[in-house]
Amino acid sequence: MSDTVLKRIEGRVMELTLNRPDVGNAFDESMVEALLDALDAIDAESCDTVVFRASGKGFCGGLDLSGLDRETDASLLWRFVRIEYLLQKVAALPQNTVALAHRFAFGAGADLFMACNRRIAAPGTKFAFPGVRFGIILGTRRLAHSIGREAARRMLAATAPIPLDDAIAAGMVHETAAVEGWPALIADMAVAKTSLDARMARLVAERFDPGKDDEDLAALVRSAAEPGLKDRVATYAAAVAAARKK
Repeated sequence: MSDTVLKRIEGRVMELTLNRPDVGNAFDESMVEALLDALDAIDAESCDTVVFRASGKGFCGGLDLSGLDRETDASLLWRFVRIEYLLQKVAALPQNTVALAHRFAFGAGADLFMACNRRIAAPGTKFAFPGVRFGIILGTRRLAHSIGREAARRMLAATAPIPLDDAIAAGMVHETAAVEGWPALIADMAVAKTSLDARMARLVAERFDPGKDDEDLAALVRSAAEPGLKDRVATYAAAVAAARKK
């Protein structure tokens, strides 16, 4: 596995740590593929829970745009497609999925957080869904399914990072826990009992699945179909950089 994702097994928990702290754990191609590889390698007989967390200063800053000058509309679309595929895989896992976020979960990082069925954030964590600003539909239906259409619309329309209190009120965050307390949380998960064996966990997950994956993928591709995706992303990135300098 790439060192962009660290895997650790504790009891019946597989812990996956996003490990690109120098860039705020932003998704590059290697991180997305490493996460997919890790999920494909899950042993359903020995793993009941998958935990997503991150090293460094925050959970995930979204898509890594450091090489934007080398991208094309087509290559950017492919990267978004692979991220959507990852989110679908996380959302469909028969295992319990837990997201532990700290400081920030932006863009695809917020979508990964929302794809999990138990969502825990450290005090002060903020969230953002900037994809709508450059015309990308990513994770939108899952967000609406999790917190309701009107709450999702408010979160998507927010022009500033969403503070933790608002995220809790909207139902995005289920629990809060300081980072220092996470090892104890994971240790409890490692020995937690479940009435679902591997077969029943899979069957239950299949019944929970709304069967909208193909529609979600089509919506993503349709949203990116208008020429100029790279330019729209570049305009957004420039606006973010300018705001940081103020």
